[in-house]
Amino acid sequence: MSQSNKKVAVIGTVGVPAQYGGFETLVENIIGENASPEVHYTIFCSSKAYKKKLVNYKGAILKYVPLNANGAQSVLYDICSILRAICSKNDVLLILGVSGALILPIVRIISNKKLIVNIDGLEHRREKWSKWIRLFLKWSEKISVRFAHIVVTDNKAIQDYVAEEYARKSVLIAYGGNHVLCDTSTIEDETLVHYKLKKGNYACSICRIEPENNVHLTLEAFAAMPEQELVFVGNWHNSEYGRTLWKQYNAFQNIHLFDPIYDTKILNVLRRNAKVYIHGHSAGGTNPSLVEAMFFCIPILAYDVSYNRETTEYAAQYYTSIESLIQLLRGGMVDSGAKMVEIAYRRYQWSIIAKQYEELYEKVM
Repeated sequence: MSQSNKKVAVIGTVGVPAQYGGFETLVENIIGENASPEVHYTIFCSSKAYKKKLVNYKGAILKYVPLNANGAQSVLYDICSILRAICSKNDVLLILGVSGALILPIVRIISNKKLIVNIDGLEHRREKWSKWIRLFLKWSEKISVRFAHIVVTDNKAIQDYVAEEYARKSVLIAYGGNHVLCDTSTIEDETLVHYKLKKGNYACSICRIEPENNVHLTLEAFAAMPEQELVFVGNWHNSEYGRTLWKQYNAFQNIHLFDPIYDTKILNVLRRNAKVYIHGHSAGGTNPSLVEAMFFCIPILAYDVSYNRETTEYAAQYYTSIESLIQLLRGGMVDSGAKMVEIAYRRYQWSIIAKQYEELYEKVM
């Protein structure tokens, strides 16, 4: 990084302080102590998400847009953020996601700002979206790849996809996960007692309750194994899919379906004391919850897709069906915990991720 100052506007998140979400956690951890003194961030935030609107946070300037960052208003939210960013004294626009892509051709014409776009996890392939939304997301992805000065991908499988689909090189930068490494010793015993769990006696899974995360597969496998205990944390009541699974499996004595837990320390106790972490995601790229789990030194069973194999460097164990998951849990499991930790410290520390982004700011100028 050179000694010249770089002013970077961050667009596409709900904002900071991070409340949820992979991009929000990314921004939370590339600013502050992980940022170089020469890099000055301005972060665009949704005023709808914050009762208390900070002006500065961890050394970054916060600007608010009076729209929701997600849902129907997300496209307009990103476009408004981009327009405000190009009218200010920013050198680089770090755009997270492709929602506001339709304005990028105009930005390239009317502005000399440099555009770095992280295209996220191939949103147009997610089953939760309707046909028309998926078409829009695919078109937005195409525009982003064409008009960004630098394209960022978070997984080798997505990097290969961009090269094949668009004949363009992208820069691979994953997510960090070492923010989960906080001291939980004072609450460990009481947390396990509260949730009626024994250390090393249960499997753990944490995710949004969506079909693409194969929640039904995991639950059906444990329903067939009453001797195996499962703790599953998720937003069970936010969709018909989740509510149906809750009704079907909540009565099983070996299956514990917990609502979202926002206390990071409690989540860490649940993950750290599990005998295995189950990661059912089948879409997206490098998933933050998988990266976080790798820091807890427990075996990982991941759904067998290229994204998960790349994230874990092919060193975890993988399943594709109820039967293969049962087989692993009933005796085919290998202790991959030490290898997961080694990979995590080598690749997924936030100080490393922050430096990789800062190298892009220097390169694009």
